Amino acid sequence: MKKFAVIIYPDFSLQEITCLTSVLSVWFGEKIDFIASENKKYKSEEGLFVLPAKTTAEAKITDYDCVIFPGTINPLPALFDEKLIDFIKNGADSEVVFAAISSAPLLLAKAGILKNKKFTAGFFMQMAEVFPFIEKENFIHKGIVCDGNIITGIGMFFREFAEEVLRRFGYNIGDNFMLDKPEDYSEEELAFYWSNEDYSEFLEELQSYQQGENADFS
Repeated sequence: MKKFAVIIYPDFSLQEITCLTSVLSVWFGEKIDFIASENKKYKSEEGLFVLPAKTTAEAKITDYDCVIFPGTINPLPALFDEKLIDFIKNGADSEVVFAAISSAPLLLAKAGILKNKKFTAGFFMQMAEVFPFIEKENFIHKGIVCDGNIITGIGMFFREFAEEVLRRFGYNIGDNFMLDKPEDYSEEELAFYWSNEDYSEFLEELQSYQQGENADFS
């Protein structure tokens, strides 16, 4: 089992990473730690609140095989979060795979992780003029860019970003990852059945709920 973490901060984008995190957790049963600099609720850009499992003080970045950074429409709170940046810095010169999408490469750049690394990002190009830690000469205008242990992507290519990370760790995701079309499937293929074992487990769980319902109204 590999160890994965997702870093969250104000206005982080769930949409840009859930293709990746859902496949890791649902398809392959991987546990993912959600980490933030403080133990509080963080509101995603979609309006959902997420409570981190650990804080940066409780976690060690080098304990993870891969650390995932979602984009954010408002990168400044994270960019000026010293606890968060220090946490990321501790992964410099390690074998941790840093996977950052959209504006998140800004955080890697400030922490020195992108030094002498080719990368892409979805931030506005004026930011490269404002922040001296961005190495403009290493910015590549492509959807996905990999350089060593760094995987970066632009937000609109969230599927390709997920695919790159999953293939990096050797997961079998087939040749047509997330590109299936409804018209390519027959009626039989779209009828889903449990195995006998899973069906029995469902019936047992259903019975416990039904018994509880009867108890409430007795």
